Amino acid sequence: MTQKLPGIDAVEVDRVRLPLAGAHTLPPAAYTNDDIFVRETEQVFRKSWLPLARVDQVTNPGDYVSMDLLGQPIMIVHGHDGEIRVMSRTCLHRAAQVAEGDGNRKLFTCPYHAWSYDTSGQLIRAPLMDGAEGFSESSCRLPQVRTEVWQGFILANFDKDALPFAPQVKTFEAYFEKFRLDDMTVVRTLEFDSDWNWKVLVENFMEAYHHIGVHPESFEPAYHARDSRVPDNDGPWSILHMPAAHSELPPGLPPVEGLEDWQARDLFASVLYPHFLLGIQGSVLTWYQLFPETPGKLALRIHICVPAAYTAFEGFDHIAEEISQMVTAIHMEDIGANDTVWKGLNAPMTTQGRLSPLEKAIWQYNQWWLEQMLPEGGA
Repeated sequence: MTQKLPGIDAVEVDRVRLPLAGAHTLPPAAYTNDDIFVRETEQVFRKSWLPLARVDQVTNPGDYVSMDLLGQPIMIVHGHDGEIRVMSRTCLHRAAQVAEGDGNRKLFTCPYHAWSYDTSGQLIRAPLMDGAEGFSESSCRLPQVRTEVWQGFILANFDKDALPFAPQVKTFEAYFEKFRLDDMTVVRTLEFDSDWNWKVLVENFMEAYHHIGVHPESFEPAYHARDSRVPDNDGPWSILHMPAAHSELPPGLPPVEGLEDWQARDLFASVLYPHFLLGIQGSVLTWYQLFPETPGKLALRIHICVPAAYTAFEGFDHIAEEISQMVTAIHMEDIGANDTVWKGLNAPMTTQGRLSPLEKAIWQYNQWWLEQMLPEGGA
């Protein structure tokens, strides 16, 4: 049976699949349709490697960070055995949560009936369970999620059959090898609630064409839209390379040692599919962490990272605050653009638009999105 996407017809799918020179955008239903979002959750989010934290956020044994991921309360834990794990934080007894927020623990003790788990998720104490036939503490462990550490990022995948992450992004990793992403540490986190579909943000992030309209005084003078380029990809990733229009290094922190001049000056925006967004320039890594909630809502955390050694520089807090203010200012400009796009996508007369050759990364992404949403082909 030929697969179909809710609210999207075969002609619209074919337009997306055309070569870039003739390709169209995804149709509005890809962003607004409730059933599309349900399928995305199952076919895209639950089968992809999702970035949850940086290793430097759980540095010490016992450190943990908790969050909700696709409706599942989880925690990222640095075990006392040295392993970093992602696991459920829902007690195996009556489903209360054994942890909230972040911190450091030797044990995770449920506040309801005091069942206690070690940092590997193993139940070690369940009081007053005498007489419960067949019950054994040793056979109880908090469910684990597949975990992989890549370039200092902790990723998780709910799909037990998914391919490992690192082999899929070797070319991407080589492209940014000299930036030494694994040496970075989070120094600031900005939080935003966004009332649009998650793909609206991803697409905005992945093209410089909008610099001429949205960032005419901020980005466009420094990174001309017309000069942007996107290399071919060989995996679930895209890179937007924005050459600097000037020869000066960016202000603030010095670039990572060993970078070539163009690497130190230029700006890069990249996406590891589906929504692992990284902005890279000089010695600053900006990680956009997305949490899609509904077709028209997502939570966004923007983590600003720099090489760990740079945090000891004199005046670093002031420099970090300036970087944070700059990132906020740029994002506020993008919020205005995304707001008006979302209004248009929900309008009844809106149809597919034509992509510009400058939007190659969006075109690459759309091909991947269709492959995930229609794994057996179809329209």
